[in-house]
Amino acid sequence: MITVALAKGALLKDSVSRFARAGLDFSTVLDTGNRQLMVPSPCGRARALLVRNGDVPVYVAYGQAQLGVVGFDVLREQQMPVAHLVDLGFGSCHMAVAVKEGNGYVRATDLPPHCRVASKFTNCARSFFDELDLPVELVHLTGSVELGPITGMTEAIVDLVATGRTLRDNGLIEIEELFQSTARLVGNPLALRLDRGELQKIVEAIRFK
Repeated sequence: MITVALAKGALLKDSVSRFARAGLDFSTVLDTGNRQLMVPSPCGRARALLVRNGDVPVYVAYGQAQLGVVGFDVLREQQMPVAHLVDLGFGSCHMAVAVKEGNGYVRATDLPPHCRVASKFTNCARSFFDELDLPVELVHLTGSVELGPITGMTEAIVDLVATGRTLRDNGLIEIEELFQSTARLVGNPLALRLDRGELQKIVEAIRFK
């Protein structure tokens, strides 16, 4: 049986739609009354694991799921050993550096050396500032990183930006983009090597439909 890891939240509806076009019906996970975390497809040959976005690469890397859908931001942050198969195009956003409006910073290189930067994505942030050769102190937060500059705890943040409304509503402005992020289809490398064609058919159907 094929197991697919699907991320709860913003990517779920489009993920279900793409797999439906490949012949796998996971629409049950969209039911508001659904409490199942493992949902079988009516065809009987596949099932979906409903997990947090950040857990998708983990289930795929460890082989509990052969395929999964996850944001590129998570893949960049975690660097799990999964195969990157298809850029699905939905869930578009970008990783950015933002600061409190009116502080005079125009780009990331304007930040003072050794200043504090808050982020959920500390690996992405570290790589970015290392490339700039700008030493900063990264503060890992799991909640609303916007509070860092608002309270004065940090000088800047590195976070995902979609519409930019949350930044604007909290008096922050974006000064630099790190990279674009969209939903990606990923696979377990060993499962793909041992595949007798079934996984490849699903991947190709998702890629070209």
